[in-house]
Amino acid sequence: MSSAALRGGGGRRSPYRRSLRLRLLIVSGMGAALAALMLVDLMTGPSTLSVADVIAILLGLSDDATAAAIVWSIRLPMTLMAALVGVSLGVAGLQMQTILGNPLASPFTLGFSAAAGFGAAVAIMFGGLLPVPGWVAAPAAAFAMTSVACLMVYAIAHLRGGRPEVLILGGIAVMFLFQALQSFLQFLASPEVLQQIVFWLFGSLMKASWAGVVVVAAALAAALPWLARDSWRLTALGLGDAHARSLGIDVAVLRRRVFVLTALLTAAAVAFVGTIGFIGLVAPHAARGLVGEDQRFLLPLSALAGGGLLLSASIASKVVAQGAVLPVGIVTALVGVPILCVLVMRRRPGGSP
Repeated sequence: MSSAALRGGGGRRSPYRRSLRLRLLIVSGMGAALAALMLVDLMTGPSTLSVADVIAILLGLSDDATAAAIVWSIRLPMTLMAALVGVSLGVAGLQMQTILGNPLASPFTLGFSAAAGFGAAVAIMFGGLLPVPGWVAAPAAAFAMTSVACLMVYAIAHLRGGRPEVLILGGIAVMFLFQALQSFLQFLASPEVLQQIVFWLFGSLMKASWAGVVVVAAALAAALPWLARDSWRLTALGLGDAHARSLGIDVAVLRRRVFVLTALLTAAAVAFVGTIGFIGLVAPHAARGLVGEDQRFLLPLSALAGGGLLLSASIASKVVAQGAVLPVGIVTALVGVPILCVLVMRRRPGGSP
């Protein structure tokens, strides 16, 4: 082969290599943005701290015991929880959209968040009858009910062949069931208990703890390696079942495995912070518009975008109301609606954003 042909081949490869470098740069930039947002979140609050103060406290170089207590006991668990929950919801939303082939899929679509809300409401209402601390009862009940919802949706889909449209319809049915059960408990609850239930359903980082951070991090550590290993298969599945089967992929097994991992991530995330909407819906679309459908880049970028969105909402919740902190679930809904509208308006007919 001539040297000109070799140069031509190199020229044909160079656009692909440039594309890879650009995608890596985007993912790296989002990672840096996430780290910066975490630092800003640590600085923001009723007691404002400077960048130097926060860095000195994190490095153990500060003599201000009060500021150190604020950072280590209150703000750092909230910041880490916001990042981890955002990452979990971003990944869960992406994989739901992939296995269901539905751009509107999210942790809400299959009723997982509604189930978690019902479990927490039960724990808040009847937790005093159990020999368990209150801070354990609500997350544990939320996690358990999310697992029940997962089993119900899977059982419905399994009876009808496990098709994506059956998963969606089964999830909608489960969602309305648990929302009705939530409403029933709220109708029966006393005013004091009702206030606690409604506050939990708003979605808030105020009750974040180191124990919760460890649980959510453990769920991510268990799920992400499996999803990363399946990135090629998930990319093929995103192009359609027929295409994936032509490449020798067992679509049913892949969809079942990802479904279980997604349920785990969602359960761990919402169990500690309550119902937080739009992160799992918006983050994957934003990431897809930047790096396309290749899950080698789409998976980490969706995770980082989810973490960045929830951290941004956390910062906004502390800035909007001076001296108070708005429930972060309200902020994500208010911010998520216009972002989603922009993404929909930018979406090309028959194509991705």
